[in-house]
Amino acid sequence: MAADTLINDFELPFQLYDVLGTENLTEHPKFEEHNRATFDAVLDTAKKMATNLFLPHNHTADQNEPQFDGKKVSMIDDVKVAFDAFRESGFIAGRYSFEDGGMQLPETVMTAVAGYFMAANPSTTAYPFLTTAAINVISHFASDDIKNAFMPRMLTGEFTGTMALTEPHAGSSLADIKTTAVKQDDGSYRVKGSKIYISAGDHELSDNIVHLVLAKVPGGPGGVKGISLFAVPKYRLNDDFSVGERNDVHLTGLIHKLGYRGATSTALSFGDVGDCYGYLIGEEHFGLRYMFKMMNEARIAVGFGAAMIGYRGYQYSLDYAKDRTQGRIAPNNKPEDPATAIIQHGDVKRMLLAQKAYTEGGISLCLYGSNLIDRINTCEDATLKAELSELLDLLTPVLKAWPSEYGPKANDLGIQVLGGAGYTREYQAEQFWRDNRLNLIHEGTNGVQALDLSFRKLWQNKGLGIQILKSEITKDLESATTLKTTPESAKLVSKLMPYMGHLHEVLVHLSKILQTEKSLTLTGNAQALMNIFASIVVSWIWIRQASKAEQLLNNTQDSEKQNFYHGKIQAAKYFIDWELPLINRDIELLNNNNAVCTDMQVEWF
Repeated sequence: MAADTLINDFELPFQLYDVLGTENLTEHPKFEEHNRATFDAVLDTAKKMATNLFLPHNHTADQNEPQFDGKKVSMIDDVKVAFDAFRESGFIAGRYSFEDGGMQLPETVMTAVAGYFMAANPSTTAYPFLTTAAINVISHFASDDIKNAFMPRMLTGEFTGTMALTEPHAGSSLADIKTTAVKQDDGSYRVKGSKIYISAGDHELSDNIVHLVLAKVPGGPGGVKGISLFAVPKYRLNDDFSVGERNDVHLTGLIHKLGYRGATSTALSFGDVGDCYGYLIGEEHFGLRYMFKMMNEARIAVGFGAAMIGYRGYQYSLDYAKDRTQGRIAPNNKPEDPATAIIQHGDVKRMLLAQKAYTEGGISLCLYGSNLIDRINTCEDATLKAELSELLDLLTPVLKAWPSEYGPKANDLGIQVLGGAGYTREYQAEQFWRDNRLNLIHEGTNGVQALDLSFRKLWQNKGLGIQILKSEITKDLESATTLKTTPESAKLVSKLMPYMGHLHEVLVHLSKILQTEKSLTLTGNAQALMNIFASIVVSWIWIRQASKAEQLLNNTQDSEKQNFYHGKIQAAKYFIDWELPLINRDIELLNNNNAVCTDMQVEWF
């Protein structure tokens, strides 16, 4: 089967320019060197590189995991070829300033660039993307000495980076980490401890690996308030910043995972002989705060990656459904009639439409989040900047959790479209699901995201974020109902509006019980609140797409574009007719303070 479609050629231009108006960012001095032509050139380069160098070995890397012989890690050669091409392209530094050797591109554009690579090969993509995440932390919080030592070569990909947070006994509960860092007379620290599930934690792709390690300095406060952050390189640097002797950091084993098998997942030991040099980032005891300040971008990346892997599976099953013939449809259902492509069957259309709604909804949602970052970074009005930051903070749990919940659901449906073939390793549909399943877990499990939304984000600053969000939604819904060119979108607005009212009623109700002992029930019902909130947000995101598609549909004679726009409108209808009403159960559970989950006793399991 021909299944090499990463992203529909109309998808990203539609999202970037028609829905988000990304080209308007070039009016700001920060991006004035760019225009749509430069954005398109960058995206075209990403598409070609992802298609030619990342896509071909995605399945091969899954079948041939990295190996550790006790001394070093080896992997298939294709990974190094792809990584080097990515490094040499300058994409690692794409969002950074010209002065730093970057391209000074908007976050929205760089997120779109990432889409091609995540769709093509999430495992190999992990190496440069984790490096970008580490650079982000160092650039914001590290001293000039640390920046000068590590950043230039991380930006070029000569050094790579990791996030070393999790320990064997401490996953989501970082307050319980046991790794320590003792300050030395020269200002460095000696780090000692173990970390686990560290993606890209060891390999031979780069000259050095800079681990960002959470550790506690003896004598500090207990819990999360005592956590500090350190840069711990695999190899120490000499005084002239050249790579020196091996640091006391060792790979104790590779972890064999359900998916993402082409990327190393490692167990690391720091300070086995008491000689692990670490360098404090920022101030002592502020480590977790630094990490969480960078989590908006990281969680958008996880959500967007989940949407893109889901989308890749959608395209894969779509191609299969067009090629695979099976059965007949009236009136051409006589035995002598030729079999029809399975895409003609109603239930297959349902499964493909659900995948389209989930994945393109997730793509649009996450690009909206990235665009918020650009709006914040270019905003010169202090009040508006604060409001946009509040909105991003509110939406971040949804940006991470909703696409990572529904991306794998799309992949599950993709397997079903292929039928028995989907359950075999001969076809990649099952790999897409395995790769995507991680995204519900890392960068904060979806349960943690639901708790964060339910107990913190919705209420912080007296609910300012939800007020701003309602204003943004109302503006778009009013536009869709007043434009004469968007009658279908107007119908969708009328279906969404009652649920806006239901959300308000639920929040008023919860604001009262949060002050009582009944608030405990929300720990068991947080996912229900996430379902309600996220479904309404994604419905809005779909109306934004449908409204723009209707407007553009009236202005083109291009049949391919017409089909694309009709598809957007139909997917929006599907989401609001089929998916949105499912939250009625969640609304009832919350309004009734349902306590089935929290009342369950441990002994009853």
